[in-house]
Amino acid sequence: MATKEEKLSHNVERDILVTGHRNPDTDSICAAISYARLKNKLNHTDRYIPCRAGSLNTETSFVLDYFKVDKPRLLDSVKTQISDVAYRKTQGVPKNMSLKQAYQIMRDSHVVTLPAVTKEDVLEGLITISDIAKSYMNVYDSAILSTAKTQYKNILETLEATRITGDIERYCEEGKVVIAAANPEMMNYYIEPHDIVILGNRAESQLSALDNGADCIIICEGANASPTIRNLAEHNGMIIMVTSYDAYTAARLINQSIPIDFFMTKEGIIAFQEEDYIDDIREVMASKRHRDFPILSKEGKYLGMISRRNLLGARGKQVIMVDHNELGQALPGMEGAEILEIIDHHRLGTIQTLSPVYFRNQPLGCCSTIIYKIYQENNIPIDKKTAGLLMSAIISDTLLFRSPTCTSVDEEAARELAKIAGVEIEKYAMEMFSAASNLKQKTDKEIFYQDFKIFTAGKLRFGVSQITSLNEEELQGLSNRLLHYAKVALEKEKLNMTFVMLSNILSQDTLLLAVGSRAGELMNLAFSLETEKKNYELDGVSVEGYVARIPKLVSRKKQLIPPLSLYAEQM
Repeated sequence: MATKEEKLSHNVERDILVTGHRNPDTDSICAAISYARLKNKLNHTDRYIPCRAGSLNTETSFVLDYFKVDKPRLLDSVKTQISDVAYRKTQGVPKNMSLKQAYQIMRDSHVVTLPAVTKEDVLEGLITISDIAKSYMNVYDSAILSTAKTQYKNILETLEATRITGDIERYCEEGKVVIAAANPEMMNYYIEPHDIVILGNRAESQLSALDNGADCIIICEGANASPTIRNLAEHNGMIIMVTSYDAYTAARLINQSIPIDFFMTKEGIIAFQEEDYIDDIREVMASKRHRDFPILSKEGKYLGMISRRNLLGARGKQVIMVDHNELGQALPGMEGAEILEIIDHHRLGTIQTLSPVYFRNQPLGCCSTIIYKIYQENNIPIDKKTAGLLMSAIISDTLLFRSPTCTSVDEEAARELAKIAGVEIEKYAMEMFSAASNLKQKTDKEIFYQDFKIFTAGKLRFGVSQITSLNEEELQGLSNRLLHYAKVALEKEKLNMTFVMLSNILSQDTLLLAVGSRAGELMNLAFSLETEKKNYELDGVSVEGYVARIPKLVSRKKQLIPPLSLYAEQM
């Protein structure tokens, strides 16, 4: 039995979550996987876990399947959960444990609540120090041991006795406790079958208990039974145990052998799951007077105990952000997370950290290029699969070096990674883009959110979805459908404006769609063009939007967001 608190505490070393932005693209996913692998190699651990903040798009799924890499862990939020708290791993005990033993465990482990669990770790009840104290103060009749179905083994341990005869694994289910203080003749009147008799070394009293059908005799002060009585007891199945205590002490202590099952709380237990959020359980805990609350796994298995005191030191999840640094693009709960590092290639956003962090931001076309450079700087070899992931991310973000965001560093990195991965980069890129261009089986929602980000400029909050394809006809066919869904997203995400980029990889231009008050005006200002106003009805919903074709524009980060943000701040 562990008695030191550090052996009882959960979550000494926590997972560190490496995650990209919501509605992740290929760079976000590949950067998270590759950077987690790098950190694990540098730190000789497996604590860095690659994660994703949404479903995979078609392109990313193609990449992971091609290089046979598992999907990262899916996260809905990084809000602090019970699993992030250093709660006590208080050991569960069987419900037939004696009160005395339960108290000793509480005392030695410095806890006030013990969980009773089955061999399969299913919670059956809770016993508190207060329950034990009440059991000592209450007055019970002499049949309490049989009423509580006490195991004779408990009596033996409580009285620190030695078994002479009989099966101590049996349970006391009938009879009462008797102190044999009278002469043997008088004992015949009050000893009944199945009783437990506390007595001394008088052979007459021992024989009287035996003759009257007692199930157990407890011989006090270290005395013993004669060979004759032992033989008779063995023949009759009677238990004989010897204790060094006197009769008074034995009688006082014997009730401490009652199983905790008789006193513990079994109904209406308030328990939490490891996945529960701290914000959700604070109010529940504050409204109850319990000191401790049990924690269960998803399968209902007992894990440990948590108290209000544990919440005082609760720390947020440990997170490394890749490919983003804006709160609007981060997972819910990021404001309360413990951000350890940020690796990004976008503009500086609104994220705030509780303490200084390692922050690396470089004006490159792809976040994975930065991670490639970090591998090189630390002299960490890149395996074929990781090389394939990093290469794919660079191809995706730079549109195979066609995007104005692409630098010579990006192209050099991608070509070097292609050698390690053992692929012909131009041929592979066309396969990857073709997989991403196949949008026929997707819903409007899936297409819209496969690469969607939210931005803030001044008092305006706007979202931008980008769809890239090799097929101009397919992009044209999406125009009305996505303008319609842009209005749905406008309301759902509580935005002022929503934009959709339908970008043709081959022709290097974009059909830009927009909905929202003054969205057309912002497009005109940002790109010095006249937008086409569109009014149409789809599925019974009237949509008013704006459309403009912008040549030589394919980069959301470098070509779209800067002018939109500049003029949005002035509006």
